[in-house]
Amino acid sequence: MRAMEFGISHKNSPPRAAEQQIIFGIRPVEEALLSGQELDKVLLRRGLDREAAHRIEAHLKLRSIPFQYVPVEKLNRLTRKNHQGVVGFVSLISYANLDEILIAAIEAGKTPLVLLVDGVTDVRNFGGIARSAECAGAQAIVTAASGSAPINGDAMKTSAGALNYIPVCRFPHLRTAIAALRAYGIQILAASESGGTPLYNAPLHLPTALIMGAEDCGIAPDVLALADMAVRIPVFGQIQSLNVSAAAGVMLFEAVRQRAACA
Repeated sequence: MRAMEFGISHKNSPPRAAEQQIIFGIRPVEEALLSGQELDKVLLRRGLDREAAHRIEAHLKLRSIPFQYVPVEKLNRLTRKNHQGVVGFVSLISYANLDEILIAAIEAGKTPLVLLVDGVTDVRNFGGIARSAECAGAQAIVTAASGSAPINGDAMKTSAGALNYIPVCRFPHLRTAIAALRAYGIQILAASESGGTPLYNAPLHLPTALIMGAEDCGIAPDVLALADMAVRIPVFGQIQSLNVSAAAGVMLFEAVRQRAACA
């Protein structure tokens, strides 16, 4: 998949799901940030003019957009045009406001079900998780600004279009999101192979936020420590763990089952 190139952002021309646009150049990226353009991440050239770097960094930090300093060769591979040491990746979605989503769900008489994704960087896993979450009727997916899979064409394709429908909320850190969820009386359950509570004994009929972690290292310790309960999915084969996308589907649809039984 080759990224589309353009020097100036066009907010009224959304990209097709199979492509991810880039914007390049100091002024175009700054204008995109000031206009509210949704960006997945920004790459900055090592040694970029200090004044420009500080100015752009301030905008990125304010909007919790991840950024990275990289060698100029990496930027040259993205575009042959004069990028001036700055390349931004345009998001294929608009990130949502978690407070607005929760208020709307509660006012509609729904029991909140939110999925927090911690450290999942594989775009296909993320897309599969989004597909399961949308099918299960979850209100939102929550990610951290850094260390998360980009929502690119591959993620959109794997989600089978679900990312066009389920809201995605981005926070500087999941700790902030957990605090916001607690304010609405939502319990925090973490999926963990070493969890003390079997999934089928967890009270998923209650307002719930489920945390799913990366396959290689699971949920970060500081995030796991904030959970009200660590929940494990019983497995009986020789392989003692599920792919994170499959595990998310199991967790979400156990919540669906319990809620249907209570209806």
